[in-house]
Amino acid sequence: MEEFRFKEEPVIKRAEKPEEAVDAVVEGAAVEAAEETPVETVVDAASADDAPAEASVKRVRVREAVTESMDDYTDEIEASLKRIYAGDVMECTVVAVDETAVSVDLDYYAPGKIPVEDMSADPLFSVFTDVQIGDQFKAIVTSADDGAGNIVLSKKEADAELSWEKLEQMMEDNAVIEGTISGVTNSGAILYVEGIRGFIPASKLDLKYVEDTNPYLNKKIRVNITEVDRNRKKLILSAKEILVEQAAEKRLEDIGKLSVGSVFEGTVEKIMDYGAFVNIGGDLSGLLHVSQISENRITHPKAVLKLGQKVKVKIIRIENGKISLSMKAAKEAEEEALNEEATEYKSEYVPNNPFAALLKDIKLDN
Repeated sequence: MEEFRFKEEPVIKRAEKPEEAVDAVVEGAAVEAAEETPVETVVDAASADDAPAEASVKRVRVREAVTESMDDYTDEIEASLKRIYAGDVMECTVVAVDETAVSVDLDYYAPGKIPVEDMSADPLFSVFTDVQIGDQFKAIVTSADDGAGNIVLSKKEADAELSWEKLEQMMEDNAVIEGTISGVTNSGAILYVEGIRGFIPASKLDLKYVEDTNPYLNKKIRVNITEVDRNRKKLILSAKEILVEQAAEKRLEDIGKLSVGSVFEGTVEKIMDYGAFVNIGGDLSGLLHVSQISENRITHPKAVLKLGQKVKVKIIRIENGKISLSMKAAKEAEEEALNEEATEYKSEYVPNNPFAALLKDIKLDN
């Protein structure tokens, strides 16, 4: 009876460690690659016994080449695997602008879109004048996919979130902010700063309280921040402090042009117990002390003066930016000028009658 034998199949040894499996795959790739790609080897003048060592060198070097190639693409791979969610803050670079949206590059496989209405909260914002190709800014993701493969973002929301900290620093630095008033109310005006709605009370729009705020609409103005309340979304601004500083600087400049002894016709603009303040032109006012109002002693300035009255005053002192005036000195100066004029007139008088000299020695009998 004929003996039958089963054909033995080759046994495939299972790798005991993951590293061995990787080595096996890479080794196979190395063998295939060795036929096509030259691999640097170190050959010892030797014998056939060195062949296994040479194969091992080839295997290791091919494996190293594969590893280096993967490292080169690590950033790209991680970027492609990164997931973007609503609420993420993204760095944006403007690549296109139209009347409906701003297209931005997010350094991501999907493009970004920002609807025009989500670019800024400022009513004066214009997408065609305020946005340029290449502009960079931060925006918050509002939708990871709009159905057309775009990531939808909002710069307006990002401004609101990121601006409060900047506004707090600006207030601490007492920074001067220039802007255009975009709205007015009966009690003040509205100015957007860093995308945040700021309010300027009517009492802080000018040096004096502003009764009618309408002329301030679309007016350029310089302000400071006086209050920042992130929790209450409250931003208060003021132009008055800057105007006061400017007025003080101009006053010092104008005072520098004055000289002691000058006489002015001024207007009484305020009466106090100790004297009166007299405007001598422009924004310049000086103190007319009660003792300098009249030659006669008076108990109160109101005994002689009233608001709006025109008076002549003389500058008797300028010190530390303050002007001291005197009505008494002005009157004395005026009297001295009249006396000098009268004296000069008498000394220069010459009769113009040619017969006067002939008749001066003639005596007439009565």
